[in-house]
Amino acid sequence: MLNNDQIAQVIKTLQAAIRDWPSPSVTMVGRKFKSPFLVLISCLLSLRTQDKTTLGACQRLFRKTETMEWMLKIPLGRLEKLIYPVGFYKTKAVRIHEICQDLIERFGSQVPDDMEALLTLKGVGRKTANLVLTEGFGKPGICVDTHVHRISNRLGYIKTQTPEETEFALRKKLPARYWIEYNALLVSWGQNVCKPVSPKCSVCPVHNICRKVNVGKSR
Repeated sequence: MLNNDQIAQVIKTLQAAIRDWPSPSVTMVGRKFKSPFLVLISCLLSLRTQDKTTLGACQRLFRKTETMEWMLKIPLGRLEKLIYPVGFYKTKAVRIHEICQDLIERFGSQVPDDMEALLTLKGVGRKTANLVLTEGFGKPGICVDTHVHRISNRLGYIKTQTPEETEFALRKKLPARYWIEYNALLVSWGQNVCKPVSPKCSVCPVHNICRKVNVGKSR
């Protein structure tokens, strides 16, 4: 298993490798708008949707409004058109209205900044809640999506079966100074190099450190 000195080397190397790459969509929204609410909405739009499509939907929607009160007033049909073609756009339009209503009624038009409260919002799981905490509030959290789960195990840093197990394993092992950036770093790497099938090991700058767990065919 990789130790913390080795994972620190991996992180430093990948930071340099992706320095000029575009950030994941939710990270870009967080940096541009400095709004936990818009980070939350971008998280919802990003589920099962490619970054380019998510960014386009965010740009169209946020040009109309950046507040939950006015977003709630957008008719569902219009909201669907604004966010199309994100995956499950009809369901997501309804969910956006539900969350806006809930935030207004239960949280005084504020996005809560703790995990337990975020998880009470309909459609918000641990992945989304952690992203809101890290990208929206700059608070420590470990967001685990398919890339983070796959690469953390592929490196041989942890050994888990599910994303939720991965989150809690990383909370125990990963130094806190890396928590906030870990998701964006591994998402970018997973989208471009460490792909689910046939990863590009020949061009990976950490291939000598990586344990390549469960890697069969590679390029």
